[in-house]
Amino acid sequence: MSDDDDRNEGRLDRREFLRKSAVATLGVGSLSFAGAGATAAEPAPPAIGSRRKLGKTGLEISDISFGSGTTKDPDLVRYAFDRGIRYFDTAESYPLADGGKAEIAIGQALLGKRNEVVLATKVIAAASDRRGKLMHKLEASLGRLQTDHVDIYFNHAVNDVERLLNPEWFEFVELAKKQGKIRFSGMSGHGGHLIECLDIALDRGLVDVILAAHNFGQDPAFYERFTKSFDIVANQVDLPRVLEKAHQKGVGVVVMKTLMGARLNDMRPYEKDGATFAQAAFRWVLSNPNVDGLIVTMKSRKMIDEYVAASGTGGVRRSDLRLLERYIAANAATHCSHGCRSCEDRCPAGVPISEVLRTRMYATDYADPELARAEYRQLGAGASACSNCSEQRCLGACPAGIDIPRLTRFTAETLGSEST
Repeated sequence: MSDDDDRNEGRLDRREFLRKSAVATLGVGSLSFAGAGATAAEPAPPAIGSRRKLGKTGLEISDISFGSGTTKDPDLVRYAFDRGIRYFDTAESYPLADGGKAEIAIGQALLGKRNEVVLATKVIAAASDRRGKLMHKLEASLGRLQTDHVDIYFNHAVNDVERLLNPEWFEFVELAKKQGKIRFSGMSGHGGHLIECLDIALDRGLVDVILAAHNFGQDPAFYERFTKSFDIVANQVDLPRVLEKAHQKGVGVVVMKTLMGARLNDMRPYEKDGATFAQAAFRWVLSNPNVDGLIVTMKSRKMIDEYVAASGTGGVRRSDLRLLERYIAANAATHCSHGCRSCEDRCPAGVPISEVLRTRMYATDYADPELARAEYRQLGAGASACSNCSEQRCLGACPAGIDIPRLTRFTAETLGSEST
């Protein structure tokens, strides 16, 4: 067998995969697939291998880019830049337990490099916020970032139509663009009303860029192929349709939450030949032609090296699919698919179940109790009502079969006592 034959032996036939998973008929679009990998590369630090156009904006971003949800260290940002990352995503509230420090770190790190990068930040604009307040927040972010403009300014975590359609937001955006303080605007989201908000934003031409949660666990075709024996289903089944709509309209598409909970250490025993679960998840997302790029929280140099090594490496591999399948088998029973909404109205006490379980994810999956506590505090009473609940109307409400009462009680006990 020739060297080329040996390298191609691990390739997944594209037609075979599309036939089995029916991706083409479910709106995800045609995916590209690559081989299992060549022999060991040169012992040089990994670097970004692909950049992509962001919709009609004309901006060019690294396919795998820097998310700053936990960032405080300018040296880490500089390291990401040195590895070829050219898109940096932040927010005025990052890190959530110490808002503003991520913008400060990025501003310090990118001094003298501003024209080489695409810089995005975000603000949570309430339905009642006036344009003067929004301009004040933008200017505060610009000060921390040490720049006179951002390339993209997102209305962050939009999950209701009232916030999306606040006329003051659009008056502010128009003025900020005229003043050169922002180049493009958008919305981000990962909540239960994401599809509704995205459809409205796209149909009315309200955004230049969208940032949405998207991972292999939200793809109906993938989920159905690999979960037949688990009696669970994918959530956000309309998301592929919406991403395709955005792409067709020339709206830039960036995705987040690509690791489906990010229990990275769970997968280490199954990773072989240097290929990791995270890289498999990234290749899956980036194989969707309707996705321009992804952002992911990068907490260390080692993590940056692992993540950027997946840049420009082509399509999904057989070994990738095995890792993703194993991940679902191991974690589906406890992973809340945020945005499903099946349990939304089940709790008579009004516990925001999905949001509570999102904070649990930060504590247990992300191993970030500081972030979890900060997010849990935002929920007011949180899941306190679950501790003494005898009705348990939420039991059986999850189509993925997770034990909602057990997990919400756990969250209340572990985060509630520390958030008061």
